[in-house]
Amino acid sequence: MSLTGKAQALFEGITRGDRMSLARAITLVESSRADHRKQAGALVSACSRVQRPKTLRIGLTGTPGVGKSTFIESLGMLLLRKGHRVSVLAVDPSSARSGGSILGDKTRMQDLSVAEGAFVRPSPSRGSLGGVARNTMDSIILAEAAGFDVCLVETVGVGQSETMVADVVDMFILLLQPGSGDELQGVKRGIMELADLVVINKADGALELPAKLTRSEINNALHLMVPRRTAWAPKCLRASAVTGYNLERVWDTVLRYFDGLGDEWDTLRAEQREKWMWREVRDLLMTRIHKDEGTRLFAESLKADVLAGSVSPGVAADQIVERFLSLKN
Repeated sequence: MSLTGKAQALFEGITRGDRMSLARAITLVESSRADHRKQAGALVSACSRVQRPKTLRIGLTGTPGVGKSTFIESLGMLLLRKGHRVSVLAVDPSSARSGGSILGDKTRMQDLSVAEGAFVRPSPSRGSLGGVARNTMDSIILAEAAGFDVCLVETVGVGQSETMVADVVDMFILLLQPGSGDELQGVKRGIMELADLVVINKADGALELPAKLTRSEINNALHLMVPRRTAWAPKCLRASAVTGYNLERVWDTVLRYFDGLGDEWDTLRAEQREKWMWREVRDLLMTRIHKDEGTRLFAESLKADVLAGSVSPGVAADQIVERFLSLKN
């Protein structure tokens, strides 16, 4: 599909590294309008063909109060000093009514958001589990086409679907704060199994000793996990985003992880594209089912029986899908 008009102008701006064009392009891919979706699809496809050196896609999540935004800003500023261009896709929780962002990560990364060579974009999750916006993969592709070689994806927090983050990034970092055994209790085993690196943040001052104890407990837990990568065993480090303690070591560990991926990196990227394709298929089907008036009315007719327990949710779901498909034939 060829680019025309607005999409062509955005493409040219993006490939020049223009941050305003990138911001407008991400707004376009977040739109639910049919004409915008068509333009966005053509734009993202064109950007995916732009030849750039391989980028680093890193997901970050953590327990509430761990200081994710502060950590990302400190790490981002470090990377800028090293000559990297850093994009941050900070996925905010959304208002259930308006769909707008609540926390506003851009206001919590005041230095990084205005720094030359950085791009910070808060995006509403619109209720999606794990806080990953539906178009995160598209946004990553756009940022990479704009020349950002490190992409950090911050999620809302530890939830049931953080696997959505792992499906679009190359490395997954879990941030925890010093808290002895209490911190481990708040982290689901599935989240720990996704982590390629665990960082105990706020490991300074009075929390230095608790951080050491937490690191010991995390290391014991990691030894019981099956590594996700053939050439990498998950690591646990202490750091402080406020003082900068150990941030250099954190980044060195990240680079060692990517150096060890080898041929697995290309396989990983291919798997990301396949998983995201099927996730998009599911999302699009759900959207079309909800928009179809006949199917929606039929679903409403089943609601009372489901609530009363006379029809199981599974049976009702089968009937709704069958009704939708029959209406399309």
